Order: sequence, then C-alpha cells, then structure tokens
Amino acid sequence: MFRYIVRRLIFSIPVLLIASILVFIAVRHIADPTAALRNNPRARPEDIARVKRSLGLDQSGYHQYTTWLTHFLKGDWGESLIAQRSVFKDIKDALANSIVLGLTGVGVSLILGVGIGIYSALRQYSWFDNVSTTGAFIGLSLPNFFFALSLQLFFGVYLVRWLHSSNPIFYTSGMSDPNLDHFDLLDHIRHLVLPATVLAVQIIAIYSRLMRSSMLDVMHADYIRTARAKGLTERRVVFRHGVRNALVPLMTQLGIDLGLIAGGLIITETIFEWPGMGKYFIDALGNGDYPQILPWMMIVVGSVVIFNLLVDIAYAVLDPRIRYA
Repeated sequence: MFRYIVRRLIFSIPVLLIASILVFIAVRHIADPTAALRNNPRARPEDIARVKRSLGLDQSGYHQYTTWLTHFLKGDWGESLIAQRSVFKDIKDALANSIVLGLTGVGVSLILGVGIGIYSALRQYSWFDNVSTTGAFIGLSLPNFFFALSLQLFFGVYLVRWLHSSNPIFYTSGMSDPNLDHFDLLDHIRHLVLPATVLAVQIIAIYSRLMRSSMLDVMHADYIRTARAKGLTERRVVFRHGVRNALVPLMTQLGIDLGLIAGGLIITETIFEWPGMGKYFIDALGNGDYPQILPWMMIVVGSVVIFNLLVDIAYAVLDPRIRYA
C-alpha cells in the first residue's frame, strides 16, 4: 500500500509542473494586466511601465515563469492591481467560503445520493425506484441558474408576501447579515441553505444513478452469490461486499466534484452573491487582474490533481486488487 501511494505521488509531480507551465502561458496570453491602467485616462505611461516592471513583464518568458513559480511556492502572490490588497489573503478567504458551500452541498449529496441509489437497486422496479429515477432525470435536466432564480423568487418574494414577513426564511444573497458584528451560526445557515440546495440537486441525481447502476452490477456478481452460499447474513453481504465494491465507480465522480470546489461554483456563487472562488474569478477576469488569476488557476489545477490522487488511494482501500495491479 505504501509503495502504491509513493508511486502515485511521484507521478503527480510532473503533472503539476506541466500544468503550471500551461497555466502560465494561457494566462499570459489571455489576461492583460495593464489593460485597466491603459483604459484609465489618469494613468501616465510611466505608471504603466512601472507596473510592467513590478510584474516582470519586461523580462523573458522563461524568467517570468521561474520568478512567478518561485514566489507562488513561497506564498508570495503579490497584490491585486485593482484593489491593492494581498492576493494570498483574498484567495484564502474566498477558498474558505467555497469550501463551506461546496462541502455542504457535496456532503449532503453523497449521503442522500448513495442512500437512494442503494435502496433503488435493492428494490428494483418498485414505486421508490420509479420515483427516484424520475426525480433524478428531472434533477439532471434542471439548469442551475433557472433553479437558483426560482428559489430566489419563491423564498425572497412570494413566500415573504404570503407570510407578511419582513425577512425571508432563507436569505437569497450573501453569506451573512452585514449588520451583524459577530458570527451567528443560525444566520449563516439561513444564507447557506439555498445555494447549497442548488448545488446538491444535480449531484444527488448523478450519485443516485451511479450508485444504483453500480449496485445492480455488483449484486449479480459471482462473489456475491458465493458470500450468500457461505451463509452470510444479507446485511453483511450488502454492506460488506456489495456497497464497498459499488462505491469504486462513484469515487471518480466524487474526486472530480471535490477537486472543482477549489475553482468555485461560478453560477451558484454569482447568482447568490456568495463570496467564494467562483465569484472571485469572475471579478478578477472582468478586471484583467493578472496577479489574481494566476494563483486561482494553479489552485484549481492543483486541487484536481490532488483529489485524483486521493481517489486512486481510495480505490486501493476499497478494492485491494487495484493496489497490486
């Protein structure tokens, strides 16, 4: 097992290095860090030249890349061109907010999706299976932006009007009440429910369908019949042999979902004004803020590689045959 993990770690290093080169080249050709200054009539040519020198844009591409990578690994990510704030601090706060929203949505989706998938497979063609299948197709075909706007209208407008209330049950924007000067868990939950629901609906549909299909394949396998022939209880057969092996395909999708959390949930965060990595990226891209975009993209790429590594390790834990392959 240890050799398997070390081997996967070694393979991840060149992947991250190549990804950093591609990210640097892409951002260097797409984002113009001096565009905002050039569009400012009060900016002087010497101001633009000073910004280029401070970002190292007057040097060779190789020198720019090595300098940027060295500073990135040290945690020196510079300052935003527009806000003049530390990029590291802004990304740290945005990443924490995205993790809260993403883990809540994915965690709820994992519990409900796996549970629905298992029960549907064990009760194939029952009324529950038919209802869950229909619900999954609806969830998969429901656009996030449409569902988010519908929830905002219902809870923010119609329900408030029907209940003659001054405040909605669940808030439709932000992550906390700006008038509060302390952390309020209930207020935070009321802001979190709607965006987490929008995130969870499609993921529950995906997980339930994946788990149902995988469980149906596993429960008809030869080793399941052998386990029953040995006299094992049905509960042990289902959970020890069936669910454990059926989770292997689901791990791939889970790794992708967790890896993408670092990139933010752009549609959901933008609609609900959630100050996470998705909204951070949209703002940085709109401003052409070069120092903000580069670390954001590296964090996204790095998180995808890291979570794929964790998925490989989870494969080996769930199915010992994989670690010896």
